[in-house]
Order: sequence, then C-alpha cells, then structure tokens
Amino acid sequence: MILLTGGESMSRLFDLDWQLLADSTLMIIAIFFLFLILSYFLFNPARKMLNGRKEKIRTELDTAKHAMENAQNLKREYETKLQGVDKEAEAILSEARRKALVNENHIIAQAKEEAARILDRARVEAELEKQKMSDDVKREIIVVASLMAGKIVSASMDTAAQNQLIDETIKEMGEKTWLN
Repeated sequence: MILLTGGESMSRLFDLDWQLLADSTLMIIAIFFLFLILSYFLFNPARKMLNGRKEKIRTELDTAKHAMENAQNLKREYETKLQGVDKEAEAILSEARRKALVNENHIIAQAKEEAARILDRARVEAELEKQKMSDDVKREIIVVASLMAGKIVSASMDTAAQNQLIDETIKEMGEKTWLN
C-alpha cells in the first residue's frame, strides 16, 4: 500500500491477489469448456450446414455446367441432323426426279411400240384390202371377159369387130388394172 500524505492509504488500482488469480483461472477454464461445448453443439453444426450448402451449390453449379454442355451438344447434333435432313430431302427429290424420268422414258417407249404395232397392223390391213380389191378387179375382168365372149359368140363378128371390142374394154378398165 501506498501511503499518501495526510494518513490516507491508497488502494491499488489493479489488485492481484490469489483469489483473483484463482477466479480468473476458473473463469478461463469455464470459458474454454463453454467454447468447446458451444463449438460441439453450435459451431460444428453451423460449419456442417455451411459445408453442406457449399457442396450443394458446387453440385448445382456442376450440374448446370453439365446441362449446358449437353444442351450445346444437342444443339450441334440437331444442327447436324438438320443439315443431313436437307441433304436427305435433296437426295429423295433427285431420286424421285430420276424415277420420273425413267417412268417417262418407259411410257414413251411403250407409246412408240404401240404406235409401231398400230402402223404395222394398218399396213397389213391395207395390204389385205389391196389384195382384196385386186381379187375383186380380177373377178370383174373375168365377168367382163365372159360377157364379151358371149357377145362375140352371139354376134358372130368378124375379127376386126372383135379387136375393136377388146380395145374398148381395155380402155374402160384401164391399164393399171392389168398391171396389178
């Protein structure tokens, strides 16, 4: 203690005695155990929750990143498919055009064959008709000749009259009839 003039004693400002040290030590130990208990019951769950949330956010970010990559891959794949579809459509159209040309050529060939058959049939029918007409003319000539022979016999004509009658008949029938 410090004595001041006038008989008063002045007490210490910071009085360190054993009781204060023991109380302080007990208080420090209590605070340490309180910290350990709070750490176990409060800080550890809070840390676990924060770490869990951090992991969840990281997982969601990774999932979003993978989803974005998948979406970009799908976009490229669809663009490629769209280009392929255009090429495939063009191939289908060109194949259809080619088949149409083949069918057109086939139809034209069939029409030409049919026209050739019709022309051949018409030629054959014309030949038959010509033959028939020729046969009819020959029959008429035979009929005329027999009539003429009958007239010659009945008229008992002389040769000059007979020659004149034959010449007139030939002129009536025409020279083409005899040439066929």
